[in-house]
Amino acid sequence: MDATFASIIAAAAPLVYAAVGEAITERAGIVNLSLDGSILLSAMTGFAVAFTTGRVGLGFAAAAGVSALVALLVAWSGISLRLNQVAVGFVLTLLAAAVASYQGEGFVHQPGPSVTPRPIPVLADIPVVGRALFGQNLSVYGSLLLVAAAGWFLARSRPGLSLRAVGERPEVAHARGINVNRYRYLAALVGGALVGVGGAAFSLDQKLGWSDGHTAGFGWIALAIVIFGGWQPLRVALGCYLFGALQVVALRLQSRIPGLAQILPSIPFPLMIFALLLVNSAGLRRLLARSHRVSRWLLPEAPAALGRNFVP
Repeated sequence: MDATFASIIAAAAPLVYAAVGEAITERAGIVNLSLDGSILLSAMTGFAVAFTTGRVGLGFAAAAGVSALVALLVAWSGISLRLNQVAVGFVLTLLAAAVASYQGEGFVHQPGPSVTPRPIPVLADIPVVGRALFGQNLSVYGSLLLVAAAGWFLARSRPGLSLRAVGERPEVAHARGINVNRYRYLAALVGGALVGVGGAAFSLDQKLGWSDGHTAGFGWIALAIVIFGGWQPLRVALGCYLFGALQVVALRLQSRIPGLAQILPSIPFPLMIFALLLVNSAGLRRLLARSHRVSRWLLPEAPAALGRNFVP
């Protein structure tokens, strides 16, 4: 049981970084649809830098920087150029995937460095949860801390409340003296960097090494989980752990059901469509309108200004 819990948390860690990062970006009103390409490009960059320098930390830093740059391009196109964020993000995900494929040719199936396990003495020996929470590596520990930090930041801190106001009512936030577009740039930068950390966590910890299409589909999964999680870090993380559990179960049942592991790459697309149908379903909203608590949980409201450019 300990080993199963530990495997689920470790398998979900890269997805936690990406999904929580995207949730922060979208809470400010920016839609970064380049997620799938960004994760792929950052996974390649992280492994390539770590392979070349022999330093895993530099790989994570480079991956975060590359993904942050892609996110800033999405934000800049919407804020300064006033282009459609969804269209730009989709183009960038294709471009980033093509660049990753081309630049990563020399690193395909090369053995390289990886994140080393760092169990915490005494705490790792606690029954049931010890190995899962305290017997991991720095990448997994960081994902756990990120969930708590992001949840506190958005719910309790003054900058977090301002960021939420920017994504809900930018006109009102601007009237109260909040620099709306500055917050959006910062949210895109931080969220993009976290997506990059998630990409590096794939190639340097979860799926060691690099190959073409190494993380294909995980960006769409992260986007779907953000919607299901109601743009709330804790619920988003729970969705990631649920998907991590599905991955672990698929691997455990691979010997009995040979094609099960091949089904996972096809999951993100119907999941994304189903999530969008739920969020935009007027019929379901009317059906659940009598129970506000159930409606709010099953059909979360997107930030009101999500994807809408703001001109002061």
